[in-house]
Amino acid sequence: MKSVPQISLKEAVALVKDGDVLLQGGFGMTGNPVHLMHALAETGTKNLTFIGNNVGEAGIGGGKLLRNGQIKKMIGSFFTSNPEAVKAAQDGDVAYELLPQGTLAEAIRAGGAGIGGFYTPTSAGTELAKGRETKVIQGKEQVFIEGIRGNVAFVRAWRADTAGNLSYRMTEQNFNRAMATAADLVIAEVEEIVPVGEIAPEHVHTPGSYVDYLVQATLTTEDLGSSASVSSSRKVSERRMNMAKRALQELKRGDVVNLGIGIPTLVADLITPEDGIVMHTENGMLGVGPAPTDGGGAMDYPVNAGKIPVTALPGSSYFDSADSFAMIRGKHVDIAVMGGLEVDEQANLANWAVPGQPLLGVGGAMDLASGAKTLIITMTHTNKDGSAKVVPTCALPLTALKAVDMIITDLAVFRFIDGQLTLTELMPGATLEEVRAKTTAKFKEALMA
Repeated sequence: MKSVPQISLKEAVALVKDGDVLLQGGFGMTGNPVHLMHALAETGTKNLTFIGNNVGEAGIGGGKLLRNGQIKKMIGSFFTSNPEAVKAAQDGDVAYELLPQGTLAEAIRAGGAGIGGFYTPTSAGTELAKGRETKVIQGKEQVFIEGIRGNVAFVRAWRADTAGNLSYRMTEQNFNRAMATAADLVIAEVEEIVPVGEIAPEHVHTPGSYVDYLVQATLTTEDLGSSASVSSSRKVSERRMNMAKRALQELKRGDVVNLGIGIPTLVADLITPEDGIVMHTENGMLGVGPAPTDGGGAMDYPVNAGKIPVTALPGSSYFDSADSFAMIRGKHVDIAVMGGLEVDEQANLANWAVPGQPLLGVGGAMDLASGAKTLIITMTHTNKDGSAKVVPTCALPLTALKAVDMIITDLAVFRFIDGQLTLTELMPGATLEEVRAKTTAKFKEALMA
């Protein structure tokens, strides 16, 4: 059995050269090789192309490299989690490329598997598909994405043995597993290094053949940024809660369900283990339970896609981001409940960007919108200025084409029946006249008695 060298943080970061493409595992600060990133921030290494789901948080993880001016380009899915990354992009200080989260994960997996690229339906017909080759496959427009490889990958695992076999904790697999396959040099930061044989073969997530060096580093609460703890205090308006309650009525026992941020998050607060609904979070978990009540954070619990600590119900499972989005694109998620900015008469959805603002944070929205078997959109019926959000044609950047099955607003419930937008219910306190006045899209009326 081989023995992987165990080196110091200083020795590890000395292996990163100016101009390198650096892959960094983690989802937010969960499973993030924060000690390696901070050690690299102490060096003069510069002109890095940083690839990760997001660039850490302000001054933490990749955010420290960004603040130092060591990053020349960032490639990721959700830069908006770091305001300094947004500003750097807006000011033109750092070049950037935005990819849907599942596309990013699959591109890294492809690069690690020696695959030059792949076609995906995610992002077809949207701003992120512009300039890319497209092809109709099995009657569906798909976008070509090249595989991604790096010079160096920093990954974080919980345990390693001396042969370099890695085992991840809870939702810390995320981007780490794929990235450990997709670089010329892989350095694993780990909590604990044990003798060969102490990690059972069935508990090895990344085989040691992928790992070049090990660095032991102990995680602290301060390393976890916004996921360090969770607060349960939240004020919710009656109208927003009514939308959540109505969405809950669409979920049935045994459904695999993904809930987006915003109003959909409220649905999770209403679900009980007795409901038998299997909650999916795209950073790598099935069987998401309610938020912990003991004030614990990501040191003690898995986190969801909002980077908020959650509990794991009996029968839960963990996996990495590439597998999670394969689950979504492969139609193994029954229902996605997402927020919306606009939905139009053709069932097109816009929910991730507004005109005049840089396209900096798509996350998993495009994958979920096009991949879930059923897509339910929850949103207020109008914008703050009173303008309609159920419109003839979306004016905002599209998330997915012809994907929406149902819309729940604070005023009404619409379904697309035989391709036609149809009003089926009024929400509490709403009138038909109000819905007509505040909806610019043409719709059929088929109110249930």
